[in-house]
Amino acid sequence: MINQTTKDKITELQRCFFELSKGNDQLLKEIAIAEIPEMVYNSNAIENSTLTLEDTEVILTGGELQRKVNIREVFEAKNLAKITEMLLENPNQNLSTNLILDLHKILLTNIEDDIAGRFRSGKEWVRVGNHLGANPLFVNGIMQDLVDNYNDDNRYFLDKIAHFHLEFETIHPFGDGNGRLGRILINQQLIKIGLPPVIIQNKSKHTDYYPLFSKYQVTMKFDGFTSLLTLLLQEALNKRITMLTAKKIIPLSVWAKNNNLKGNSVVNKAKRQTIPAFRLREKWMIDENYIGS
Repeated sequence: MINQTTKDKITELQRCFFELSKGNDQLLKEIAIAEIPEMVYNSNAIENSTLTLEDTEVILTGGELQRKVNIREVFEAKNLAKITEMLLENPNQNLSTNLILDLHKILLTNIEDDIAGRFRSGKEWVRVGNHLGANPLFVNGIMQDLVDNYNDDNRYFLDKIAHFHLEFETIHPFGDGNGRLGRILINQQLIKIGLPPVIIQNKSKHTDYYPLFSKYQVTMKFDGFTSLLTLLLQEALNKRITMLTAKKIIPLSVWAKNNNLKGNSVVNKAKRQTIPAFRLREKWMIDENYIGS
């Protein structure tokens, strides 16, 4: 679990964010909408989509790609973006199995309509690597229990979300779309409590994301995923606070040079969120006037 010092840091970032949010609802919504292509690109890339960030941006703005791609990948991008926009438009939805099923139906529309919007059942087993999802005979009940337990859970909010995500992916309740929907639900849970969505990065999936599932399935410990969410949430909060307060935002590499600091060291600080840097189109950025400690 994360320590009290880190919790206090998040609490202070939340306080600052909520204070700055007053009267800036539309701007914050625009920031979230502008993030959708990056969010969609990363989530689909984690599932081995061949679309680049640029491809995703073209698709979501109604343009035509200059190369041939699988039509499935086009619908994956459009559907995922549609769901994200819906969550931003309706931030107060309670987590329920009906909501999960509705989101899954949208996710797989025009992709796999025969399994869209329903949990696995009968003999619909699913395997990911050497992991078998839950017995399909019990998926419906297990998912209801998971949702009920989340809604009744009084633990620290990031612990709740981390545990839910790892359980969801372990159960793998659907025939397809589990990873993308699981990441959608993380953001649904954050948005519901007034916090910004986060982006799990494709580039670090083999070091910072996938290993956490293997660890959980063996140990049932979810502290590693709580730590990952903690960093991602700090980054999302720092991004919005910076955009609402900074006179000029510059690449972290330029900031490091201006302050006679080593680039690698500064990037490591950004990754650990010991400086208020954030990623924009996969490049680390920061307030030009930030004075590092």
